[in-house]
Amino acid sequence: MLRLKRIAVALAVVASPLIGTAWAAAPEAVVAPLMSKALDQFPGKEAVMITVEYPPGAVDPVHRHNASAFVYVLEGSVVMQVKGGKEVTLTPGQTFYEGPNDIHVVGRNASQTQPAKFLVLLLKDKGAPVLVPVK
Repeated sequence: MLRLKRIAVALAVVASPLIGTAWAAAPEAVVAPLMSKALDQFPGKEAVMITVEYPPGAVDPVHRHNASAFVYVLEGSVVMQVKGGKEVTLTPGQTFYEGPNDIHVVGRNASQTQPAKFLVLLLKDKGAPVLVPVK
């Protein structure tokens, strides 16, 4: 559980440099850690599962995960894009994938009036941060 709390803190820290910029006006995503599990059959790897809720108008900063990230939309609609890929709008039941080398250039709620929520499963190096900002 302590590791999951660190994940939430790490995600909050990523947003802190954005205070005072145009990003500060957009509502922040709410991240809820669900579980973290060492993958003994893959030494040095772990799985982390989180939910992300975008309030209306929420926008993520440009970032990467240095992990395989599997996204499943639960509610609302979200807009996602990795560098070099097409921007896509996803609705409940649709999925999105980010590879370890992908830079997530677009992540936002498609709606200015309705919330959106998605589940993320990350397969990553044990102890590595969940999210790394990219300038």
